[in-house]
Amino acid sequence: MLSRRTSYLLLLPAAAIYGGLFVAAAVYFFMLSFWSVRSYRVVPDFTLGNYVKTFTTHLGSGEKTLLIAFVIATAATVLGFYYAWIIRFRAGRWAPALLFIALITLFGGYLMKIYAWKTMLGSDGAVNSALIAAGLITQPFEALIYSPTAVIITLTHFLLPFAILPMVAALRGIGDAEIESARDLGAGSWPVLRDVIIPRARTGIMASFALCFLISVGDYFTPLLVGGKMAMVGQLIAPQFGTYFNWPLGSAMSFGILAVSLVILGLVNAGLSLVGRQ
Repeated sequence: MLSRRTSYLLLLPAAAIYGGLFVAAAVYFFMLSFWSVRSYRVVPDFTLGNYVKTFTTHLGSGEKTLLIAFVIATAATVLGFYYAWIIRFRAGRWAPALLFIALITLFGGYLMKIYAWKTMLGSDGAVNSALIAAGLITQPFEALIYSPTAVIITLTHFLLPFAILPMVAALRGIGDAEIESARDLGAGSWPVLRDVIIPRARTGIMASFALCFLISVGDYFTPLLVGGKMAMVGQLIAPQFGTYFNWPLGSAMSFGILAVSLVILGLVNAGLSLVGRQ
């Protein structure tokens, strides 16, 4: 067996790459968020003005971004949980095939999925054509494309596999004996779900929600291509590092939205931990 020192030496290259590319970069941009810009030059002083501007001038966009990300994460988590529940408890010998379907969708291109939904949600797309053919509407429903609805649908579809996989792993840890014991004690379907399945799978559910939520908060291309005139935080941060050359403000906006996101995730985790408690 490898000694502990040898194990640390083997991990050292990966740790150095992670520290240099992620930790050091994060520390640098956090420091940068307290600096200022004068005549298109970054000045290493200390100011809270960037954070003040983030939570005042860009407050509306931040609230909209967090709300849309919360809806996306909730939808993806609920749908992913139901799919993972079918794989674990209902699919039987078809479970590997269903899991393979979820996995294979990860190989589809990100932009390909965006443009596919952009086409389907358009005025002449499959969704409007189906609604017209069914007699539900007489004119194309314009609000489907270039709207928050399009962003929610597109990102939910893209993030669904990321929500499914952690919950499949979590549900596999629940033994059949636990379910049968609860039913023998008289528990119905909802009490079994509430008191046994969800508490035992809480880690996987929270991992799925956090992953979908954080990706949605920072997404840039989806609202740009299918969101129309709406502006999410990612679209406001990108120009700060390019067009406006205001890296301190861009850094402050990034860490500001990250801090609020972590608070929201903490509240969701706290609420989820209450499920199943008597």
